[in-house]
Amino acid sequence: MKKSKAETAETRKRIVKVASQEFKRTGIQATRVSEIMAAAGLTHGGFYRHFDSKEQLLAEACATAMGNLAEKARTAVKGGKGAFADYLSEFMSRAFHEDCSGSCAFVTMGSELARADDRTRNAMTEGFRTWIDILAEQDPEKDSKAAHADAMFKLSAMIGAVTMARIIDDADFADDVLTEARARLVEPVPKRSKKTPATQDV
Repeated sequence: MKKSKAETAETRKRIVKVASQEFKRTGIQATRVSEIMAAAGLTHGGFYRHFDSKEQLLAEACATAMGNLAEKARTAVKGGKGAFADYLSEFMSRAFHEDCSGSCAFVTMGSELARADDRTRNAMTEGFRTWIDILAEQDPEKDSKAAHADAMFKLSAMIGAVTMARIIDDADFADDVLTEARARLVEPVPKRSKKTPATQDV
């Protein structure tokens, strides 16, 4: 029975989602199309009904991965300074960098992405621009240029710290890298002082 357009679109979406996780988990070159299709519960032969090549799938998977990062950042910014600080701290945590499939595509595939085709690099470039725009919104006190510059620096430093923590084979040293990055990049949220009866609002 021929699938409807809606079913075909949903299948394609599932393949892209699984591919995004698998590319991050095992790397671009090491991940085979047959493995992605199997993980999606589909046969290898059905791949070319949806994609022209592995490269096309990679570009769409990267766009999806960046969209997920942007959505998490957008939610954190909307949640206020406390939620934003938690977001930055979580990004630079051991749990985050050990979960490759749910981690940042820049961290898990960085060196391979630098050698990817134009479509994939463009997807990552536009995703990074969007990520910067979102983080810049968290700092409305600064002018747009300064806020974007700060966001660009923060994201670059975060990605670098997590990447180094994944490379280092000394767990304590890796923790030190992440701890120092958090200390310098996560601004402490001022605690609200408790009002005494004399200073309470009336």
